[in-house]
Amino acid sequence: MPGVSTLSLYIGLRFLTAIFGVFGLCTVLIFMIDFVELLRQAGKYGSVPAYMLAWITFLRLPAYTEILLPFAVLVGSISSLLLLARKSELAVMRAGGMSVWQFLRPGIAVAVLLGIFSSTVFNPMAASARDRSERLYSEVFGRESSLLGKGGSGTWLRQDGADGQSVLNAASARRRGTELTTVTAFVYDKSGRFSERVDAQQAKLEEGFWVLENALVSRVGKEPETFGKYLLSTYLTPERVVDALGSVISVSFWELPDLIYVAEKAGLSSSRLRIQYELLLTRPLLCVAMVFLAATVSLRSFRSGGIQTMVVTGMIGGFGFFLFMEISRQIGTAGLAPIWAAVWVPVVLAILISVTVLLHQEDG
Repeated sequence: MPGVSTLSLYIGLRFLTAIFGVFGLCTVLIFMIDFVELLRQAGKYGSVPAYMLAWITFLRLPAYTEILLPFAVLVGSISSLLLLARKSELAVMRAGGMSVWQFLRPGIAVAVLLGIFSSTVFNPMAASARDRSERLYSEVFGRESSLLGKGGSGTWLRQDGADGQSVLNAASARRRGTELTTVTAFVYDKSGRFSERVDAQQAKLEEGFWVLENALVSRVGKEPETFGKYLLSTYLTPERVVDALGSVISVSFWELPDLIYVAEKAGLSSSRLRIQYELLLTRPLLCVAMVFLAATVSLRSFRSGGIQTMVVTGMIGGFGFFLFMEISRQIGTAGLAPIWAAVWVPVVLAILISVTVLLHQEDG
C-alpha cells in the first residue's frame, strides 16, 4: 500500500505540473496581449504610467484565464501521459498489473480538486479583481466604459431603500453606473409585497435616491401614471453601484444563488445567471472529462507509431467539444432547452464517449 500511494502521488504530481505549465504559459501570453492593448489605448487617450497599466492588466487576468482551466487540463493531461509513455513508465505500470483506470485515478483526483478550487475560490477572486480593474480603468483613462452587458434582458441589480426593496433592470450605463438608460424598476414595500412597476427613459443616482425621468408608474388595481421625475429610494452609493452593476462573469459563485432568486421573484430573466451557475457547478466534472479525453489519445506506445496523429485528433476533438458546449449554452440561454440539460448533457456525453473509447482500446 505505501508503494501504491507513492506511485499515485508521483502520477498526480506529473499531472499537476503539466497542467500548471500549460496554464502558466497561456496566462503569460494573455497578459502580454492585454498589456499591449492597454499601451495602445494609453497612447490614444492619454499618458498612463506603465506600472499602472501592468496592475490593471494583472487585475483583469484572472477573469480572462478562468475559462482556460479545462483547456489546460486537456493539454496538460496529454503532455503528462505522453511523457510517462515515452519513458516507458506506463509500460512498467501495466506490467505490474495496473489498469488504465488505476493510473488515471490520480489525474482524475487532480482534475476534481482543480475544478472545485476554480469554482469556489478562484472564481470569486477573479470577480473581485475584475471589478477593481474596471474602477481603475475608468479613473486612469478618464473614460466611462460600459458596465452593462448587451444581452436581451439587459443587466439588473437588487437594492434596498427607505421605502423598501426594488430590482432595477437597465439596457446601458454611463458615468460608472450612476446614470442608467431604458430602466425598469420593480418596487416592493417594506413587507416584501410587490408595490409598483416603474418604466423610465433614464435614471440618475443622487444621494439616497434614484431620479427616474419620464417615468410610467403602474400599480396594482390602478391606472398607469406618468411623471416627469420620479424618486426611488436607495441605500446605494456611487462606489457600491459600480460593484452591483456588472456582467455575469463579474458575479461570484457564492452570490449567484441569491441573484437568481431575486431575478425570478422580480419576473426578470435569470437564464444567463443560471447558465453561469450551472457552468461553475459542472467545472470539476468538465475537468474529469478532459482527463478521459486526453487518455483516449495518449496511451499508445511510441513504438507503435501514430502518436502525432492521435494527439492532433485529441486536440481537434477538444476544440470541437468546447464549440459544442458553447452552442449548447447559447441554446439554453435562448430558452430552447432546459438549462440543466444545456450544461450537463455535453459534459456527460464527453465522459461516456471517452470511457467507451478507452474500454475499446483496453479490452477490445
